[in-house]
Amino acid sequence: MALSPLMKQYLEVKQEHPNCILMCRIGDFYEMFFEDAKTASRELDLVLTGKDCGLEERAPMCGVPHHAADSYIAKLVSRGYRVAICEQMEDPATAKGLVKRDVVRIITPGTVTEGGYLDEKKNNYICASYCDSFGCGIAFADVSTGEISATEILGENLPARIVSEAAAFNPSELIVPEDYPKATSGLFTARFNTLVSNGAETEFSFTSAVASIKEIYNENPASNSDYALRAIGGLLAYIIRTQKIDLSYLKKINFYSC
Repeated sequence: MALSPLMKQYLEVKQEHPNCILMCRIGDFYEMFFEDAKTASRELDLVLTGKDCGLEERAPMCGVPHHAADSYIAKLVSRGYRVAICEQMEDPATAKGLVKRDVVRIITPGTVTEGGYLDEKKNNYICASYCDSFGCGIAFADVSTGEISATEILGENLPARIVSEAAAFNPSELIVPEDYPKATSGLFTARFNTLVSNGAETEFSFTSAVASIKEIYNENPASNSDYALRAIGGLLAYIIRTQKIDLSYLKKINFYSC
């Protein structure tokens, strides 16, 4: 037996976003299938049903009305999940064959911007960090306000010092390269309940960081700190990849010493 065209499309998109709950727009609903449906059903108290998918067993399925999706997304994000929003990219009434769909945004604890998802009385920071045995860089951004800051820490006892510096921002999400020290990222999770996400090694390169800053700000970085710039590069790349928006609204980077 072969997968139905819709399920094949869904799984192809899901394969590109394996760490997200994929909410797929089908008509007036955002639908979730397979393991995502089981998770959403449990976390959101939704009825778990099934859908013929071309296999012997029906695919587990649950969904929410598109006009009420914000409250469900907010609940998932508040519990540490990443949610990928997959929209219909053409009008179903005029589409020939299966409607084209694609992810238009990934909502994570550190990238939410809508008031309904946030505590309006405080900032919501996402941070990125780059470390080696000699030093660490860390960058913070509030995606909703455009604030962005970065610094570096050199010398001994780096894990404790970098986490102590992050305490002023209480980040909800941490972006790090895959070889980032697990002991350090674990301190973020233990102290701030921070969701840890991985970025590509290339996004944390000095060259990539400088190029991103030039593209967004139309000027060279105001600092030559290798560590701080690498952290900014990883942070900007992650925001661009998940939000898919123009970042020209970001405020000038505040490079500071600690």
